[in-house]
Amino acid sequence: MAAELHVELVAADRQVWSGEATLVVARTTSGDIGVMPGHQPLLGVLESGPVTIRTTSEVGTIVAAVHGGFISFADNKLSLLAETVEMADEIDVQRAERALERAKSEADAAAERRADVRLRAVAAR
Repeated sequence: MAAELHVELVAADRQVWSGEATLVVARTTSGDIGVMPGHQPLLGVLESGPVTIRTTSEVGTIVAAVHGGFISFADNKLSLLAETVEMADEIDVQRAERALERAKSEADAAAERRADVRLRAVAAR
């Protein structure tokens, strides 16, 4: 079994992160999944939620808020292709909290879910 896997985290408009990792945890329509080197090939639909990447570099663990997309793994290469991605360390917590409150008051379930995912990503960091 290989000791690491190559990960590509891509949003619709940009490549967000690329590198080597030992573990990636993401939420799919079938539930949370952890992918390690040597995992069985998979193709799934990403649900909105935090994605955690344990890198092999001095960066350590990366957390991102991912909103929809696909996950694919084969030959120790993992691709996370998302509609939108926000790195947890770039999220403005106060803005996300205001967005959550506004979404709740307007009964906007989609906006509420996006704001909640942002806040969960920050908390997981």
